[in-house]
Amino acid sequence: MDKTCFSQVVERLKIEADAITLAANRLQPQEVEQAVELLANCQGKVVLVGVGKSGIVGRKIAATLTSTGTLATYLHPGDAMHGDLGSVTCSDVVVTLSNSGETDELVAVMPYLKRRQLPIIAIVGNLNSTLARNADVVLDASVDQEVCPFNLAPTTSTTVALAIGDALAMTLMPLKGLTPEDFALNHPAGRLGKRLTLRVADLMHKDQDNPVISPQASWIEIVGAITKGSLGAVNVVDDRGELFGIITDGDLRRSIAKIKPTELEHLKAVAIMTPNPVMVQPDQLAYDALQLMENRNSQISVLPVVDKHKRCIGLLRLHDIAQSGIL
Repeated sequence: MDKTCFSQVVERLKIEADAITLAANRLQPQEVEQAVELLANCQGKVVLVGVGKSGIVGRKIAATLTSTGTLATYLHPGDAMHGDLGSVTCSDVVVTLSNSGETDELVAVMPYLKRRQLPIIAIVGNLNSTLARNADVVLDASVDQEVCPFNLAPTTSTTVALAIGDALAMTLMPLKGLTPEDFALNHPAGRLGKRLTLRVADLMHKDQDNPVISPQASWIEIVGAITKGSLGAVNVVDDRGELFGIITDGDLRRSIAKIKPTELEHLKAVAIMTPNPVMVQPDQLAYDALQLMENRNSQISVLPVVDKHKRCIGLLRLHDIAQSGIL
């Protein structure tokens, strides 16, 4: 029985995949070009209109468009007939979705949409339908069969409609000059968004949370500074506040282990520190700082942060980057 279920799932996936391929072949170049031009030049918003499963597809296409640089919203035709038409302006472009093209709610709202003299794109499965006849641009989303065993439940048809919507949205991205950075600004909570927007300044420890010591600080002062900061390291700065070096708790332990107890009182920061350490500036991406830490023969877990004058202003830990959700 498992094998039968498996073969049925695979067969249905192939039917939907084949339907998308057929849809790509059925689309007319002139209609697609016109649709893309209307969407790219839209001065208002793109309004997706559909009912039932097509409505759900419309919501998803609207969300995809909005997140990729094209302002879009979903409008239920029933709500439109009860006041929500007020959200549609003559600067908008309407995209209607229906397999049959004869959905009662859509047919009822069409005259009121056309009265606003705005362009209407129909993603429709019936090119001879009322919806298709009243649209300015018609994109053929017809399918030969649904994967439903009774050929009734909207499945293949909604998959094709969604694929066409995704293809339009992705085509608009380069036309509008959308960059990965722009995309990230619309997705600040995602991993990609954080990698392209989160700066060192957002994560570094600064001011009172960033204790520093002088090159002549004793080992006791070093221990106190590392303990106070709880960062596993401390920056060494000169009398102008410029970065002189860095001391990690590991550096301190190794130095103490190498000398005689009687010489501890003479142990100074300048003898323990790593001079000219790898450093970053506050406006650098945190993800780039991560690469500095990891892409080297000997990995490091802390980075001093300096301004353009090399004044020490903070300390960044690998732990802080990991907690940010970049990884």
